[in-house]
Amino acid sequence: MATISLSQGSTNFHHPNNSSVVEEIGRLIRVHKDGYVERPQVVPHASCMVPSRLDVVATDVMINKFTNLWVRVYAPSNRQFSSKLSLLVYFHGGGFCVGSASWACYHDFLINLSRVASCVVVSVNYRLAPENRLPAAYDDGVNVIMWLKQESLKGTVNELKWCDFSRLYLAGDSAGANIAHYVASWLVSRPVFSPKGIILIQPFFGGESRTMSEKHSTQAVNSALTLVASDTYWRLALPMGSMRDHPWCNPLAKDAPRLSDMRLFKTLVCVAELDILKDRNLEFTSVLASLGAPVQSIIYKDVGHAFQVLHNYPMAQTRTHELMTHVKAFINQ
Repeated sequence: MATISLSQGSTNFHHPNNSSVVEEIGRLIRVHKDGYVERPQVVPHASCMVPSRLDVVATDVMINKFTNLWVRVYAPSNRQFSSKLSLLVYFHGGGFCVGSASWACYHDFLINLSRVASCVVVSVNYRLAPENRLPAAYDDGVNVIMWLKQESLKGTVNELKWCDFSRLYLAGDSAGANIAHYVASWLVSRPVFSPKGIILIQPFFGGESRTMSEKHSTQAVNSALTLVASDTYWRLALPMGSMRDHPWCNPLAKDAPRLSDMRLFKTLVCVAELDILKDRNLEFTSVLASLGAPVQSIIYKDVGHAFQVLHNYPMAQTRTHELMTHVKAFINQ
């Protein structure tokens, strides 16, 4: 797949009054004083069509037309399995403010993940901030889980008939990993599904106190996440007036969901060596381990944030294949 640049090239912003801009992140999003939000199409969108040679089928399913909550379901099509497949619910990244389950980079990534890991993938298209600040994305994640519970009983989506609902995994990258973490925390006290595990790929967490990698990591021009962009995403995503030690941003904050509950399922944390979030991701992993949670972290060398979908580092393709192999091993342990 070709490299996708989120920071270079001309922009396609069209609002007539640039002086009214109050927040802006590269070519991705511009927010105006009157609340108008611009999101140029930097990343192409893809339909759910999959070339037959890839041995994966996909379909889009609308869950709630009023909130535009929908999912794209991927399943291996060769069907030569001795048992039903694991179910992976995936939340895309984008700082809670940009991104889509139909972005071509996610479509390609999840086709390959479904094929390599031999699992059914449910990719969630959740509401975005700042029009819908947190907890809107968390609520959408929960509603997808509730919909899957109904599907496990009704069986109306053909691709979901190939999965074992008792082998549920929650996954995501960046902001999507944050959503996966909080949906898993919600499930701990609800008798809906008990996830087997969660897969957090470069989870987007934050805090008022800076980590060493946030302070000293020099980001290339093609980086998907700089410290300035990170702070802007949090200002747009958190409830108005919230600081970065809000529990939805900082899972180690005193009011955050109890991390000791994470002992109920295994966790895989995938860390990018050149990511500003590296130290925060490793600290999160260390705290989980100290609480007795079954957690493992893997550091992917020579790549940065979102390498697996943007392919913006020379080693990205190799590391992406490694990541998929690790996910396959994790869900089949």
